[in-house]
Parts: sequence; structure tokens; C-alpha cells
Amino acid sequence: MSGRGRSPAAGSRARALSAREIALDVLTRVEMEQAYSNLLLNQMLLKHPLEKADTALATELVYGTIQRQNTLDYYLARFVAKGLAKLEPWVRNLLRIGLYQLLYLDRIPEHAAVNEAVSIAKRRGHAGISGMVNGVLRSAIRRKTELFVPESLDPVARIALEASHPEWLVADWVRRFGAETTERMCLANNEPPHTSVRVNGIKLSRDELIAELTQAGYNALPSAVSEAGIVVAGGGNMALTPWYTGGRLSVQDESSMLVAEMADPLPDMVVLDCCAAPGGKTAHMAERMRDRGRIVACDLHEHKRELIEAQARRLGLTCIETKTADARELPELLRGAGFDRILLDAPCSGLGVIRRKPDIKWVKRPEDLADIAKLQTELLSGAATLLKPGGLLVYSTCTLSEEENERVVERFLAEHAAFTVEPPPEEISKRLPTEAIGSSGMVTILPHLFGSDGFFIARLRKRPE
Repeated sequence: MSGRGRSPAAGSRARALSAREIALDVLTRVEMEQAYSNLLLNQMLLKHPLEKADTALATELVYGTIQRQNTLDYYLARFVAKGLAKLEPWVRNLLRIGLYQLLYLDRIPEHAAVNEAVSIAKRRGHAGISGMVNGVLRSAIRRKTELFVPESLDPVARIALEASHPEWLVADWVRRFGAETTERMCLANNEPPHTSVRVNGIKLSRDELIAELTQAGYNALPSAVSEAGIVVAGGGNMALTPWYTGGRLSVQDESSMLVAEMADPLPDMVVLDCCAAPGGKTAHMAERMRDRGRIVACDLHEHKRELIEAQARRLGLTCIETKTADARELPELLRGAGFDRILLDAPCSGLGVIRRKPDIKWVKRPEDLADIAKLQTELLSGAATLLKPGGLLVYSTCTLSEEENERVVERFLAEHAAFTVEPPPEEISKRLPTEAIGSSGMVTILPHLFGSDGFFIARLRKRPE
């Protein structure tokens, strides 16, 4: 059965879409168009507003189904006689949504999950499709005790299925970190991200902000990763609070906050941020500089440059100067300039932020990494020409790919004898577990260590003349 029928949007214009239908449309477009799930879900929820509980359900179904995709497909394969690949994408995703509810959402009655899926199949397909959906999901309920991953599988295959990550990625991580750490990394990637904020140290101290948040009823605790960070449990969207609009805090992941700390910009320095949008790390450096000195913040796209300026205005920062420029052209554009600090937060595969963008793990392929690493190497070599003797260049990514991280730095060092890797400052080193700091001094934050994003940071010191 091919599952051919009306398109996912057909027949639904005259009535409001349910949470499950919105989730289905998002998942189908993510699969067919390689759309970003977070952006598409936000667009759909703006276009088709739901009650709070239904918004939460749609969000859970989208992210949860993507997170568990290959585990769901592994189980579904035994119930779909002709194979999942022969189904139309919307039918395949409807089955995934249904099985996700049956296996992972205890609060939803089994009959409700099945009946809703069958109703959607009837509206969007034909009787044959709805009958197949009903049969598959009811078979899954009857045989639920059989739905597990055999322990006899080799570690890579078992982890890939149990924690739902692609085998090529699991194999690479097992090679580098071992099976036990890899399993913890993958399981951490399936946990919802917690909320963390960065205090604007120019306006108040971290302790003062924690006191204000606590008094207002928030569960706010100091970050174990960053001296400027605060973890807020159950706080909702902190960008909607008066502390955010008043420029007293910024929403930022804890690992990301380490980047500006590793750059260690001081007041009155001249700093370059090569790929700065949306401006969180730029603003953090400005705050550490007490808004004294000069930061040149660049981005390829004009609308993203405007995001940096908006951040600076909100936080009351005046030392940030923005430019729209391709980072590869900065050596020519800024020729003759000498910077005390340069931050290259490079474009990357994003394999450290799977928790926030689960579709990344299914979209990226091993061959993509070499192309990205080539660009990163070019950007790093170009940025190095703009650093003063004795200055510090920080290279960072939000990926855990060795090819984009250690290998890029090693190639750079082999071609630039004036540079050496410098370990993190002592105040940062004492916060990090030993496994986060490599023997060369490069830092890798794995997602299970603090429940934060995976990040790589290297400090590259240029020899004084």
C-alpha cells in the first residue's frame, strides 16, 4: 500500500488544525523539504494558535518523534508488511506520531492516540490508509512487550537504536569517547534543554539577579559552568520577562557563555568577532570589558547584523560596532587593523546542539563535515592575519566533530608557527571536569557533563614579536 491520498494540508482549511495535525504537517515538511523543525513549528503555531496544553502537545510530538525517529522506525518495520519506505511521507510520520504516544507519553490513553491517528488518516487519505494505520497501531499495543532493542547487538547498533542516533555518529563517538560515555551523550541529547540566562554584569551581579528572580518566585541557581550563568528551572520563556527587556539578562546556553570567558577580553581592548550573529557572545565580551574599548562584530547577512545591534541596544552597550561582511573577506576589509582578541565562532555541523535541534542528527552526513572543515580552516587562517603579536584568537564551535574541531586547529598550528594552544585560565579549569580539557589544552564540553550544549573551544596565542 503506497498511502497515496490528499496532501497533508488538503481538506483542512475550513477548520482549525489539531495539535496532532500541526505536528504531522511539521514532521512531513521537515522530512520532504529539510525544513528546520524549530522554525517551522513556530510558524505553524503562529498561523494556527492552540490552547496552552495543545501547544505543549504539538511541541512534544514534533521534537519527541524526531528525537526517537530511528527507534520508532525499527519497531514499526515489523508491522508494515511492505516497508516504511514505500509509504507516503505523511503516512509514515502519522505512524511515527502514533507510536511515539503509545511508547513515550503515558498520560495519553492508548485509544485516544489510535483514534486520533485513524481520524487524520480518514480525512487525508482513504479507507485503505486509515485501516492500515489502525491495524499497525493496534498491533503495536498488543505486542508492546516485544518492543525493545536486543542486548545482543553490538554496542554501536544497540546505542544507535536505544538512544536513537545515526550509526555513523555513534560509531565515531564510541571510537573517541568509548561506549559508556557515548551512551550518556546520546541519552542527554534526548532530554529537553533547561533554561539558562547570563547576567549583564554591568548592571548588577549574578547574586543580585538570583535574589531578584528568587523573590519573584523563580527557581534560580548559579551555573556550574559559567561565572555569569544562572539556571532557571520551570521559568518559561525568560525573553518575555522584564529582566530581559530591561537589559539585565540574556538567554544563552551555559556552554556558550564559556566562549567569552575563554577569550578574556579586558577593558579598552580592540576585539574582532568574525561570525557574530545573533550577538550573544559579542555582548558577553562587551559586558566583560565594562563597555570600554571597541568590538567589531561582523556577519554575512544584513538582517543578522541588525540582530547584533538590537542586542547591544537592549543591553545598553555602546562599544559594539557592526559590519555586514563575509568572514573570508575580513583580512582584506580590515587590512592594517590589529586586534587584541579575535573570536571565530565558526559555522559548523551543529552536532553539539542536537538536544535543541534534533533534526540535525538525521540531516547531517559524514561527508558534510569535510566541506565544513575546509571553510573553517580558511576562516581561521584569515582571522589570524588580523591578530596583534601577543594577542589571543579563540576558535569555537557548537559541534563535537573531531574533523571540525581538533583537526582544524592542528592543521592551523602546523601552518602557523607563531601560534600555540594556551590552556584555559585557572578559574575556568577548576570548574570543568578533567575529561573536558584535552592534553593539548583544548576544551570540549560534552552534553551529559552539565546538561548543556556540546561545545569546543581552543585558545590560540600569537607569539609576541
